[in-house]
Amino acid sequence: MPTERTLVIVDAANVVGSVPDGWWRDRRGAAERLRDSLVPFAAAGLPGCPGPVELVLVVEGAARGIGSVPGVRVESASGSGDDLIVELTGARGERACVVVTADRELRRRVMEYGARCVGPRTVRPSRTP
Repeated sequence: MPTERTLVIVDAANVVGSVPDGWWRDRRGAAERLRDSLVPFAAAGLPGCPGPVELVLVVEGAARGIGSVPGVRVESASGSGDDLIVELTGARGERACVVVTADRELRRRVMEYGARCVGPRTVRPSRTP
C-alpha cells in the first residue's frame, strides 16, 4: 500500500513576516509571492521530508481569498490562522505533518498533535530546491 504524502502546512503570516522586505505595504501580494515560491517544494519536499508532499498555505486577514495554484492549496482562515492550522493538523489522520512557523505558541499547539515544526527559512525563496 502506498504511503500517504506528508502534509506540510505553511503559516503564511509568520513566514511572510519573517523578512522585513516591505510585505506590510501589500500583504495580499506578499502572500501570493510566497504561494508561488512554494510550488517547487510540493514535488521536492523539505529537508528531512522527501517529496512529493501535500502543501497547504494558510492565509488570514488581507491575504484571505488568494487562489490555490498547482502544487499549493490555499486555505483562508475565517478567523485566526493559527486556529485553522491546529484544526488542519488535528484532522490529518495518521499521516505525517510538518508545520512551517516560528510562532512558539503555535508550535506547542501543533506538536500536541504530533506534528513536526520547521522554521520559515526552510521555505523562503532563497531556499528553493
